[in-house]
Amino acid sequence: MTDGPTTGPTTGRPLTDGRKADDSTTEGLTADGSMTEGLTADGSTTEGLTADGSTTDGLTDDAPNPLVRSASARGITTLTLDSPHNRNALSARLVAELREALAAAGRDDRVRAVLLTHTGTTFCAGADLSEPPSASGASGLVALLRSIVELPKPVVARVTGHVRAGGLGLLGACDISAAGRGASFAFTEARLGLAPAVISMPLLPRLDRRAAARYYLTGERFDAAEAARIGLVTIADPEGDADGALAPVLDGLRRGSPQGLAESKRLVTVDVLRAFDRDGEALAALSARLFASEEAREGMTSFLERRDPVWVRRTAADAEAADTGAIPDAGAGGNTGTGPAGASR
Repeated sequence: MTDGPTTGPTTGRPLTDGRKADDSTTEGLTADGSMTEGLTADGSTTEGLTADGSTTDGLTDDAPNPLVRSASARGITTLTLDSPHNRNALSARLVAELREALAAAGRDDRVRAVLLTHTGTTFCAGADLSEPPSASGASGLVALLRSIVELPKPVVARVTGHVRAGGLGLLGACDISAAGRGASFAFTEARLGLAPAVISMPLLPRLDRRAAARYYLTGERFDAAEAARIGLVTIADPEGDADGALAPVLDGLRRGSPQGLAESKRLVTVDVLRAFDRDGEALAALSARLFASEEAREGMTSFLERRDPVWVRRTAADAEAADTGAIPDAGAGGNTGTGPAGASR
């Protein structure tokens, strides 16, 4: 996947697929919308614990707060992503907890559907930059996304915040999704030297292909209405919190029989599962390779240092030289192989 950056020279790497939130900046960007939007960059806690190591019952870090909270009522299990220290980035621990919670809902005969939502202003910022690069990160994301698609119960996403990079893969894997006020979206991987590899498996069978090309390549942000138009989400509720829009959807799911829901879901996910069967291993390997590349290290390091990556600076320098009639420096252009540290070769 590419969906989730690896750590730069000075940091650890997010989990997968170019994944994180927007405003600060693959597959994991921050929510402030800065250049590389979509990665977690603070690394403020360790091993996915809360910043102070506390838990809801006052225990120490031996019993950390869950990153995925589960509650059930009237046939719907609600799973809430609650990892505020990294904007719900796809850390190894969050991925494992979400898979476990999904499996538990699948085993519960009282559950008709799963509702996936979030705390804070970010649904999911993508990969967790505080974690070191590993092949298990990419394979873990593949397994998580496939578990959503294969779950015999419908999974519905409720989004009222930023979604970046790998977080978009969660939406692609869900059967139905609604985006409310405050939702924004961006595929930020290409700006970091990555690509939305793993998350393409659930997304490309559902997205408008021309729109996918535009947003994969440019990293532009777009809103809920555009997300609905291109097939990323099912319902846009830009003036609301998505609850009203989802009420009839959840009511309809409560009325479905377990067998009817499972077999109907199987019909509409067959193409997505074929993509996992065909491309899962290759795309996980691609993601791992990209995360380990020099360009990705430069992209993620520049994000963490809040500066433009070398390729943006070179483009700006060439444009300035063209305006003044000067000859661009050969080193700045990268032709001598002696450009700034971290630049791609």
